[in-house]
Amino acid sequence: MKTTETLVWILYDIVENRPRSKIAKLCKEAGLYRVQKSVFLGTIERNRLDELRLAIEEWSDDQVDSIYIFPMCEPDFKKVILLGQAFDKKLVTDAILALFV
Repeated sequence: MKTTETLVWILYDIVENRPRSKIAKLCKEAGLYRVQKSVFLGTIERNRLDELRLAIEEWSDDQVDSIYIFPMCEPDFKKVILLGQAFDKKLVTDAILALFV
């Protein structure tokens, strides 16, 4: 992983369909991988993460929506516990999968 990149989880609960779809599209365009319907994971440059956060803020309604952006260091990421199917490993890059091993 490059030192200028941050490993990040983005989780959200967006009430309206249009903003929810737009936020999912923004996450995908930023190179994040959808691990569940409202959960994205990936590495992103710090400046790009700031841009993504601002774009997400524009599309969300802080009165009813919930969005969590969790930057995570690699040692802590390796402590993540996956149970059951967890996520579709075909949707996540080998670089991220390697962190789970």
